[in-house]
This record gives sequence, structure tokens and C-alpha cells, in this order.
Amino acid sequence: MHRTPLLAAALAAAVLVAGCSDKPAATSTPAPSAASAAEKPKIDYAAWTKGTSTPVKDPLYPAHGNAALDVLHYDLKLSWAPSTKILTGEATLQIRPAADAASIDLDFKPFTLDKVAVDGTAVPDAKVTAERLVVPVPVTKDNPVTLTVGYHGKPATTPMPSHRSDAEPLGLTITKEGGLYTMQEPFGAFTWYPANDQPSDKALYDIAVTVPAGWSAIAAGTPATQQGTTFSYHSADPMASYLQTLAVGKYKKATATGPRGIPLTYWYRDKTDARMLPSLKKSPKFLTFLEKRFGPFPFPSGGIVLVDSPSGMETQQMITMGREVTKFDAAAFEEDLLHEYAHQWFGDAVTPTDWNDLWLNEGWATYAQFLWDQELYHLSDQALEDYLRRYDAKYRKTLGPPAHPKAANFAESNVYMCPAAMLKELNDALGDAKFFALAKAWVQTQKGSQQTRASFTAFVNKQTGKDFTKLINTWLDSKTTPKP
Repeated sequence: MHRTPLLAAALAAAVLVAGCSDKPAATSTPAPSAASAAEKPKIDYAAWTKGTSTPVKDPLYPAHGNAALDVLHYDLKLSWAPSTKILTGEATLQIRPAADAASIDLDFKPFTLDKVAVDGTAVPDAKVTAERLVVPVPVTKDNPVTLTVGYHGKPATTPMPSHRSDAEPLGLTITKEGGLYTMQEPFGAFTWYPANDQPSDKALYDIAVTVPAGWSAIAAGTPATQQGTTFSYHSADPMASYLQTLAVGKYKKATATGPRGIPLTYWYRDKTDARMLPSLKKSPKFLTFLEKRFGPFPFPSGGIVLVDSPSGMETQQMITMGREVTKFDAAAFEEDLLHEYAHQWFGDAVTPTDWNDLWLNEGWATYAQFLWDQELYHLSDQALEDYLRRYDAKYRKTLGPPAHPKAANFAESNVYMCPAAMLKELNDALGDAKFFALAKAWVQTQKGSQQTRASFTAFVNKQTGKDFTKLINTWLDSKTTPKP
């Protein structure tokens, strides 16, 4: 998730103390809609089977998302006009209803609706109210439909439910130069396209963004061939909406190759960005470190885009990193990059089903970050143990245990430090060989899925042949730091 400057600063202190798209073919049975059977387009929804999810209502943010809908695929055609600050879009969604419903309801920031259609039939009484797009067309469980929404307007953000020092409004943000960028965890994708904006609904994506000459558009996914000033991206691996991104600006591009030939792309703009380029170019080193411990990088490409933000985000295949820092600290920035790259395994490839289990993302990424620091600064196991326990106690006291986050305190330090301390205990109990075999197996066998605390615990016990339920539960639930 967004990087936490506190972690880098705190660890530095600890080190000192320690002395150290393919287009689908046509054939299928479309869902019921206002059109007659003869008028409905024949679409092979099997082309998007990989985007199938089992949505659930999120316990922390129940106003977002719709557990009755499973979006299989988003096809977004966007155009950005910096001079007028108007975003024009056409979103085509292939949706599998997860339950019978009287309407199609999605998260969407109020834009002017230009057209709405279901299975090719116009729905003139569709409307956006209170950040919900309501399309009054009944749907039947497991009978997929295609929703098309044309819209335009000036993007607006939504508040972030957090007290973090780097908290900022979420969603599509307009920059001073007239560009765009996003930060959208736990939600915010709905500020620029109609979305089932919750982690339990992962989908496939195709995005094409047209910008003026001299400008570039960057999104999550694998870059396709640029056509004129239209930039396209394809995600063949399912993605939660919070992991999508969009950045538009007068960017320059640098390319590199990571381990096993992974193509990497770095997007930067002016001199402020250029000072960070040497750190971006260390990406192959970061990925080599992570692959050794967690297995192959789980996507066909990777990269980083720099944006006007104080934070950072593990957006899938294209990390979104903020450049708004008063004084650039290369070591801290690189630590953040390592953290966000670790999320490609933990959070992106394997995603939590709901926001109560954010610790599954942040605990692993934070522990990976500390393993990097331990190697870089020659930090002893005991020094790391002492550091983790000290900060674990602090954050449990002020924020509570990591498995019971508060809705108003999204992604604050307890869901980073406390589960990282738990993973350190698990690592100590298993030894490096068995621990990293467990980590590799977790990612490589669960890739593309959504997981929960219960499924993680069951996986650990089965993989190791030992019962670690008590250890995991104690570290996740205790109000105080568990005893050694």
C-alpha cells in the first residue's frame, strides 16, 4: 500500500541503535434484459472466465462495492483534455450477476451520463446518485450481461478514511500542469470509471487513453503498441479495482530488463523526477532479491510511474510512486520501492477478500522490506526482533491489533508492523528454508485469487505439517505484544 515514511525513519533509528486483449469471439447465451432474445448480441463470456470472483460485502466500507455483481472485464476508452480538464469515457463491463437483482448498481462519481446500455439496449432512466450508478435493468444469477456507459466531466476526488501523515484525497487527481494521477486504496477507482470498488471483485482490464500530442498516459497492466496519441494497456491477470492506476502528463520513458527478461518501464518528467531515476533503475536488483525469496515475479511486465503525491501505491505491474518529498532520501525511497515491489506478490497476485485482512498485504511487504534492510545494513536477528517488538507494542496500544482495524484508521501502522513481527516469529519457528518455501508456495499456488485469514492459517498448517493456529491468532488478535 501507500508507503509509510515512518517505517523508513524508525528503521534507520533501529539500525543506529543496533550498530548497524484478445477480443472475444461471438457465441453465448446472453442474460435477460429489456431487449428481446433475437436482438441481444451473442458474446462468448468464457473469454473473461479468468476474471471470475466471489464478491462479498466489505465489513469496513460496506457502502462501497456490490456483492451481487462480479465484474469479469473492464474495457475503458478514455480521453483527457488538459485545457478544459474534462475526462470523456466509455466503459464497457462484462458482468456476471452473483445473485438475482432488480438493477445493476456500481460505484461511480457523478459525471454527466452520455449513454447507458445493457446488452446493446439503451437505458435512458439510468442515473448516478450519491456516488452510485443505478441501471434499472433486472439481472439473473450467473447469466452475464454487458453494460456500456458513456460519460464526461471534471474528475473529483473522495476523502481518505485515515490519519496517516501522507493521507490525501483518493481517486483521480488533477495536477497543477493539467495532468492526472490516482491513489485509490481502499477505494477511489469509482472517481474515473464505473466500478465494483471493493477488493473481493478482481477483473481483467483493457484501457486505452487518448491525450494531446506531447503528453503520455500510463495505466496498470501490460503496455500495448501506441497508436498516435492513444496509449493502451492490457491486464490478462485479474486485478482488484484499487490496484488500477491512471497517470497523464508530459512524461519521458526509460526501459530496462529485469530478471528472466521481465520488461520494465520507468515514467518520469522533469528534473525533480530525474533525481529519482537512478533509484528506479535499481529495480532489477529489487526484483532479484524478491524472486529469491518468493518465487518468480507474478506478472509479464513491471514498472514505475512518478506522480505528484506524498505517498506510493503498489498498483499492479505499474507502481505509482509519489515524488512530493521536501528532501529526497535515496535510501528511504529505495526501501519504499522494495516494499511496493513486494506487494506485487502480496496484495496484487494474492489479494485479501476484504479490508479486515489488509495485514495480509502489508505484513508481508513490510517483512520483505525489513529483510532487505537487514541484509543492506547487516542488522542482526536480535536487533530486528527487538525493533519489531518495540514498535509492535506501540501500535497495538494506540491502534489495536492488526486483524481488527478501525474504518477511520485505514492502513495505519498496526497493519504493517504487527503482522511483520508475526512473520518474523513464524520465520524463526520454521527456519529460512521452510519459511521461504511456504512463502513461495502461498503466492505461486494462490496467484490470481482472493484469500482470508482462515485460508492463510489453513495453508500454513498444511504446508508446514505443523499447527501454527495459536501463533497466528495470538499475533493478530492480542491487545498486547505476545511473549517470546
